[in-house]
Amino acid sequence: MKRLTRKKQSAGGFGVSENGSATREPDCGRKQKLAEIHQALISDPVDIETLRRTAASKGGLLTDELRRKVWPKLLNVNVYDLPHKPGRDVRENHKDYNQVLLDVRRSMKRFPKCMPAAERAVLQEQLIDIILEVLKRNPQLHYYQGYHDVAVTLLLVVGERMAIAMLDTLSNYHLRDFMDPTMDSTKHILNYLMPILEQVDVELHDFMIRAEVGTIFALSWLITWYGHVLSQFKHTLRLYDFFLASHPLMPIYLSATIVLHREREVKQTECDMAMVHHLLSRIPQDLPYELLIAQSQELFSQYPPSLLAKRAALQSRKSLSISTFQVFQLSTLHQRPDSVLQRLTKAQGSTTSRHGGWLERCGTGTYGRWDQVNGRQSWGRRERTENVGACRFVARRGASGSESGSNIAF
Repeated sequence: MKRLTRKKQSAGGFGVSENGSATREPDCGRKQKLAEIHQALISDPVDIETLRRTAASKGGLLTDELRRKVWPKLLNVNVYDLPHKPGRDVRENHKDYNQVLLDVRRSMKRFPKCMPAAERAVLQEQLIDIILEVLKRNPQLHYYQGYHDVAVTLLLVVGERMAIAMLDTLSNYHLRDFMDPTMDSTKHILNYLMPILEQVDVELHDFMIRAEVGTIFALSWLITWYGHVLSQFKHTLRLYDFFLASHPLMPIYLSATIVLHREREVKQTECDMAMVHHLLSRIPQDLPYELLIAQSQELFSQYPPSLLAKRAALQSRKSLSISTFQVFQLSTLHQRPDSVLQRLTKAQGSTTSRHGGWLERCGTGTYGRWDQVNGRQSWGRRERTENVGACRFVARRGASGSESGSNIAF
């Protein structure tokens, strides 16, 4: 068995100990990381490489305020050219409306437990509209159960309009293989899991082959970016920082790392498909995430997708997420800082005509479609922040929950 390195020095100046706890290097800390991110954001063009590195390194992007600034840059989203809020017509005669409605209604645990029911209802209505709007814009994409788990994570952090723009980009790149009319492309991505295990731990790989457990246990991890299976929202956000800054296959590398981390549990389980599937499909809530992220990066470096594809005969099927990633990465390299974008937008005089005015965007306009329809302004005031689309509501991280250990039905 090839052991993964148990201590890895990250690019951000942090180490990870064997038990997964963080060890801070003396020459780097939170203040330095904040300064790095700020400098990267105001550089012209924006320093995307630094943003990717800091998002993936220990601690990720640290705060939601930073996420509202950095996430759009990682996806090449112009915060001064956001989509309109969806109109009422977005739901009319949409083939996926009923399924989206059912999934969103079942998503109650993805919202903070302390959130008043009325506020949650507002966000759930927005969540439905976000999903349907992206699907309407991209008729070639097909909705899948679990897509709403990605959408709700974006909504809770960046707000409705920014979430539409970000989800649109993710759907055409990182999530593209999951949005085909069949699950063939999704299965293709899952098929990278076993070759990774084989490279690191042949004994574990062979045990799982004998058990005929397959890879379906990791399906909900992959297609929801783990949002469906993690009970603490802070862990979901940490992984989203990592995935937004990484290759589209990084979630499957993390899946392999989690299985390798649970090697002893797996090998001590009866070599039976049902028993092993039951164990692996219920992800522990106390995983050492920083350690696993560092090890996933190490695995990706040692066994890149191109190498695995050749060794496992995976190159026979083309992955749109993989094949378009290089073009996507290049497209992010020449973004202007927000201060320049704001100045250009004002100079063009397009803000009022295209997006309802500066006050609606950054001032105290009501937040959400439900507010518009019902004329209520009790909770949805927007802050004046540097990043357009930020909202006052910030989920109380410790109170958030998701359907831990449950499976998505297809």
